[in-house]
Amino acid sequence: MADIRNIVILTGAGVSAESGLATFRGPDGLWEGHRVEDVCTPEAYRRDPALVHAFYDARREKLGTVQPNGAHKALARLDAEWRGDLLLVTQNVDDLHERAGSRRLLHMHGELTRGWCLACGEKFAWEGPMGEGAVCPDCGAAGHVRPDIVWFGEMPYDMERIDEALQRADLFVSIGTSGAVYPAAGFVQTARYCGAKTLEMNLEPSLGSYFFDESRTGPAGKLVPEWVDELLG
Repeated sequence: MADIRNIVILTGAGVSAESGLATFRGPDGLWEGHRVEDVCTPEAYRRDPALVHAFYDARREKLGTVQPNGAHKALARLDAEWRGDLLLVTQNVDDLHERAGSRRLLHMHGELTRGWCLACGEKFAWEGPMGEGAVCPDCGAAGHVRPDIVWFGEMPYDMERIDEALQRADLFVSIGTSGAVYPAAGFVQTARYCGAKTLEMNLEPSLGSYFFDESRTGPAGKLVPEWVDELLG
């Protein structure tokens, strides 16, 4: 590990699932009982904002009942103790990484705890229900606040910064993600092409496991603390 200085880590729904948060995509292709096109697209929001708000309000409420697990805490320890460059990129919209203590962190798919006013364009912290009549704390407009979530058909956040980090990485690690959703599923290819070592940790091999130099299977709450101990040891 002496030749590793720059690390990029990608986390997915499998990490938060161990804290009790439902994964987004079930075996039947539905998101918690809803079709993707009903709750997770800009078109769905324009068609039925009440349903979309109810869906995300319920997820925001559930978030208040769960706690970071061993994987979140181990990654926060790595964040605090790693002396090289480190970037933790999460596909998750919960705040469990922050609550565990991670700071070098990007939410590429947005955050449940933030709102976005479509009237003035401002984004801001948000607690509790949002609803159709939510008022923007910046401009005062009502009925134009949506969750600051990247929906299908929208561009993930911070892609330029992520790509730059992948090009400089000595090690790329993917944790708890299916490898089915792009552009995140292509991060391992970018990292390998630029010379990084690659490691996957997942309950089972992902769709892109053959791109990784090493694949470890098992729960993130067990694998990630062990790996962090190895790296810092």
